[in-house]
Amino acid sequence: MKVLSVFFFTYLLFQTSLENQPAPESPTEPEQKPRAVLEKEQDLVLEGRNKSVELQNKTDLGLKNQTGDLSGENTEPDLKPKPNSDSAHQPMKKTEENEPKADSRTKTKTNSNPKPPKVLDEDVLGPAQCLDQKYTWLSCSKVFCPPWKRCIGGQCVCKMPYKCPRLKNTCTLDGSVYYSMCQANAISCRTKTPTFSHFSSSCKAGDKVHVTVSISRFLNVVEINTRLGKMLVCGNDWNMAAANVVCRNPLNVDRGAANASKIKYKFLDKATQWPNECMKIRCMGSELSLAECTIHNPESITENTEVAVAKCYKEPTGECKKFICVNGKCLGHEETCNGVDDCGDNSDEMCCQSESDSKAFHCKSDVCIPKHTFNDGIRDCLGGDDELDENNGTKTKKGEDVFSDPISEIREIRLSAESQLQCGVPNMEYVYKQEDDATSRTRRKRLVGGEEALPTQIQWQVAVQDEGTIHCGGAYLGGCWVLTAAHCVRPKPKSFRIKFSLWMKHRKQSTTDSIPVKNIIIHHEYNPQTYANDIALVQLEELNLSDKCMQDNPAVRAVCVPWSIQQFQPNDTCTISGWGRDREGLSAAILKWANVTIISDCQNFYKDRFLPGMECAGMCTS
Repeated sequence: MKVLSVFFFTYLLFQTSLENQPAPESPTEPEQKPRAVLEKEQDLVLEGRNKSVELQNKTDLGLKNQTGDLSGENTEPDLKPKPNSDSAHQPMKKTEENEPKADSRTKTKTNSNPKPPKVLDEDVLGPAQCLDQKYTWLSCSKVFCPPWKRCIGGQCVCKMPYKCPRLKNTCTLDGSVYYSMCQANAISCRTKTPTFSHFSSSCKAGDKVHVTVSISRFLNVVEINTRLGKMLVCGNDWNMAAANVVCRNPLNVDRGAANASKIKYKFLDKATQWPNECMKIRCMGSELSLAECTIHNPESITENTEVAVAKCYKEPTGECKKFICVNGKCLGHEETCNGVDDCGDNSDEMCCQSESDSKAFHCKSDVCIPKHTFNDGIRDCLGGDDELDENNGTKTKKGEDVFSDPISEIREIRLSAESQLQCGVPNMEYVYKQEDDATSRTRRKRLVGGEEALPTQIQWQVAVQDEGTIHCGGAYLGGCWVLTAAHCVRPKPKSFRIKFSLWMKHRKQSTTDSIPVKNIIIHHEYNPQTYANDIALVQLEELNLSDKCMQDNPAVRAVCVPWSIQQFQPNDTCTISGWGRDREGLSAAILKWANVTIISDCQNFYKDRFLPGMECAGMCTS
């Protein structure tokens, strides 16, 4: 259950009528500059999809490309693209003059009767406002950071290694032992070089997992070395996400692969003694080496077995007429929103109005993730919508023989962290009442009634006392900070006190505490006429000779503070609480709570009163 807490209390049931509140004393507001009008969405014309390239000597090589969208000089004699005159409009605005450009190139097929590339719906990629933000896998306003990184200012940054938990003993490529993969990767995060090899307490040189690339007929044939010996990488399940990892390491191409190709074993250079087994690889795309990917299902090779080949990206000579990744890589539109990190920074999956491929899962936050991550026990979507069936979380895929699964440690760290979460969790089990009319589309003018809370149920709820009278509520953020509405306070800290663990509005209970206010910070763009930016922070006074503001109180805990607006999507259910008017319009004497649904089309209800930065929620009736 998500807790929206007091973010909605100025617009919903539980706040006292503004007419009954004293007018706030604040300096005269300077005239505000009008907000910039949102840019119109760019017309994402997706053209030039039904193209093909001939494969020179394909009978001799049997080479297949998953993708390829470059043109320009090709130093590998195996591929010869046809001239291409089609073009498509640029989906993103360029912000740097020195941004690399590339000509478009198309998919390669070996089938004598190739199927035309799937035509994308124009509504798949976008909107333009999202694309302009240049989101990548490091944008924690859209995706979760891995355990060895933390979210600061909307970006995933390296975590200090000592902050990682102790889990499985981990061997590194230099033979060192760390207490978890998280610790090893926290070091890699800073050095930007691969460190992780495998899980073990005895790090023998022969057990090291590392990748090599051998050349066969100008092709980069991928080999992986493990304690089982050297093997090729199987062609089935080989995709651009894995190819990008190989091209970054060991081939040192920052932008990853141009395509993920496969070649039949029988067409490899006969002068080389190739391994007779292969391993399957499954990557997300952000890994520093294939050792960090899931390695599974070793199998014997036959003459017709396809093995993995990686062709790395080269700087193009012409202008990119298709999709430009945040890292400057040029892709075809058919490679976006397919659940595969084709860009090498995942920017092709961050702004998707729907998925373009059946192998992708579309999150409510408009990020596309690989279908194999669905119900894998790790929340990849910010809203957790990829983990709705919690019973499937830790099951190994049927028939899968896993050699190495670093994802298991990520799962363990996530589950451990979530089990220790205390903010925003009521202190008792409570069955929430389902509203019969939750799906109807007529908004009630005001939500009234609600459910009476138990004495210490909503532990983050506070009461804002002004000159001895309670007009408003607020939410405890932790430390010495409380969040409330700007219209509830004024810049006179000595006039206010904050009451914690208050249940009955006019009677304290044994756990109630009253704290004086040290400072009040009202949003600098708060407008009391329109209620724009109606938000304020209240700083509490510290106790004598202490940095705490109150004695430890088991009936008080902080509310969870969202770090991204993507965490709250239309039709999500949130919980609000407070003291306010009942059905007869009288002030409630006992703390109440209610479930409300975030409404997507608030503008239709509030017209010009609904301003940027506002959210609205409630129950709709027919």
